[in-house]
Amino acid sequence: MRILLIEDDREAARYVAKGLGESGFVIDHAEDGPQGLMMATSEPYDVLVVDRMLPGVDGLSVIEALRKNGTDTPILILSAMGSVEDRVHGLRAGGDDYLVKPFAFSELLARIEALTRRARTDGVQETSLRVADLEMNLLSRAVHRGGQPVDLKPREFRILEFLMRHAGQVVTRTMLLESVWDYHFDPQTNVVDVHISRLRQKVDVGFGRPLLHTVRGAGYRLAENETP
Repeated sequence: MRILLIEDDREAARYVAKGLGESGFVIDHAEDGPQGLMMATSEPYDVLVVDRMLPGVDGLSVIEALRKNGTDTPILILSAMGSVEDRVHGLRAGGDDYLVKPFAFSELLARIEALTRRARTDGVQETSLRVADLEMNLLSRAVHRGGQPVDLKPREFRILEFLMRHAGQVVTRTMLLESVWDYHFDPQTNVVDVHISRLRQKVDVGFGRPLLHTVRGAGYRLAENETP
């Protein structure tokens, strides 16, 4: 799940990005309003976290521009301005939630999770994925194969989710790096192979047939039957 954080305070941005990254999210960061507006309109995101006071273009103007452009991505506003009038103004500008600084990270995480649940309920996104006897519940984040629970770490869950959404297709290492990690990894790194190996141990070992296949020289494919 990808989040765009638009925050000019670098220390605050590092704090939020680190916590969300450890919780299994992929974080992109913009340091000002114009950059944030450009990124939000050029890439798909699951949630936008927008600071209200931004250089160049303020946060509320960014949100208003996005809503006029037809962007319906859930938006959480961060701000030190916490009066009732401030919160009402932020929500009327197009924000879906409003969190006053300083805040506890646990509350930020809970609000983001609530926004993603609401988006899935209101929209047409799936609440579950299935490939053969492998099932993933996107709301509870539970995974089962053949009725047996599969215990995955947050990064493993994201990898499997991406593979299941592209079931039957070849998924390259670069695709996984860009979608599950971020754009700053060296494409030659073996981090993908290491995680795939761990995931294969949990998803395939002990079951009748493998679902996670290596496509030599190309990447990986999640499918019920291996295709040459």
